[in-house]
Amino acid sequence: MGVGGPNVAQAQLQHLAEMSEHENIKLVIIPFGAGPLHGSGHPIDYFGGTVPQLDTVQLETDHGTVLLDAEAHLVRYRSVLDHLESYALKPAASRGLIHHAMKTL
Repeated sequence: MGVGGPNVAQAQLQHLAEMSEHENIKLVIIPFGAGPLHGSGHPIDYFGGTVPQLDTVQLETDHGTVLLDAEAHLVRYRSVLDHLESYALKPAASRGLIHHAMKTL
């Protein structure tokens, strides 16, 4: 989308590229050619750490933010994210695509 113009897009892509270099951030891109995928219609944030009992899923919905921490929800959303990630470019290729997009703006 062209919201904000090329300068805004350039700054956003630069920020993503920089953040993707952090050890605790994994940024991957699902190419448009992968087609429509279940679970890709809304943001899903999975916050996990060394204590699995503290893992939480955050969903952004029309009626606000929803936080889920029940084991069944965590298993389901981890499965959805794993499925989506199977279609994604690897982190280095995703970063390369971001840099390529920055050059073409």
